[in-house]
Amino acid sequence: MATNHKKHSAAKPAKKRGRAKRILGYTGLALAFIICAGGGVGLYEYHQLQPKNYITPKTRPVLATGTKEQSKQGNGTFNMLLLGSDARATGSSTDLSNAASHSDSMILVHIDLNKHQFNMVSIPRDTRVYLAGYGYTKLTSVQYMDQVNHGEKQGIIDTVKAISQLTDVPINYYAETNYSGLQNMVNTVGGITMNLPFPIMINHAWYPQDNGKSFTAGPHFVDGRMAFELTHTRDGLPGTDFGRQRLQEAVLVGIAKKIMSPSEVTKLPALSKSLRRYLVATNMPPQLMISIGIGMKGFFNTSQDIHYEQLFGKSEMVYNDVLKAYDEEIILPKSEIQMLGKKNF
Repeated sequence: MATNHKKHSAAKPAKKRGRAKRILGYTGLALAFIICAGGGVGLYEYHQLQPKNYITPKTRPVLATGTKEQSKQGNGTFNMLLLGSDARATGSSTDLSNAASHSDSMILVHIDLNKHQFNMVSIPRDTRVYLAGYGYTKLTSVQYMDQVNHGEKQGIIDTVKAISQLTDVPINYYAETNYSGLQNMVNTVGGITMNLPFPIMINHAWYPQDNGKSFTAGPHFVDGRMAFELTHTRDGLPGTDFGRQRLQEAVLVGIAKKIMSPSEVTKLPALSKSLRRYLVATNMPPQLMISIGIGMKGFFNTSQDIHYEQLFGKSEMVYNDVLKAYDEEIILPKSEIQMLGKKNF
């Protein structure tokens, strides 16, 4: 598993400007949602929702099994996929649904509440995968194609299955957010501090007034709008998409630190009730969110409990069966994927 953050020699610059503006740029926000959910339950319910009691093979669904046995997942542990999509709000400002969207960012997470540990692995959106009924295409296209042809939920489920088959990791839950969810969440907690891994200049801002703004490497306090601008930036970053994944990590850690700070702890019960306003879709029941919050309360330390890595691959010009044309896709080595399972899952 590649654990450094070097620019891949084969990675190419960003695509067209219009497409870059449509891209969300952040997935890991959903992880922050579930961390903050453990408040406001009674004594009996508190006991029943302890992770070792609630998160078991009987209550934990299996959306996709990879090639591993479900029995290897002990009590208090599970795997989930965090999705960031280009879904747009329709109807009211809190309605984040959309008929079809592309999976722009994908993070596979193993959560072990016995060890208070989150192992996170970013998967490139342009990874080459097999889509049943179509052939080989980019991972980002799976959700869109199946939502167009089979409905919103099926598109998400098939994305989960594609990643499970790619990584040989069983996946239990998913949580999808979009650019509106990111901005609203950051604003709800009053802004966050992002520790930027490298200097950034915003060249193709979503909001025109942000064009040309620059940031040095290091900590910066940002509101929801600027958190979105930074995490959807792609052009000019070291490693393009791989660089953007590091910005996703930075905003995730920033949100987690803010919501678990002493000044915010008293707000967690109220915040947990509004979590679904920030999600496009999820199969996580409210009880699971509370169980996770109970498991992490009093223990959460972002520098020790969140372990983040990136999957690197080789960019190659190959035939895309969906587009009926050649395009650049990321080929992930089998050896690297196997190490992912052994080390993180």
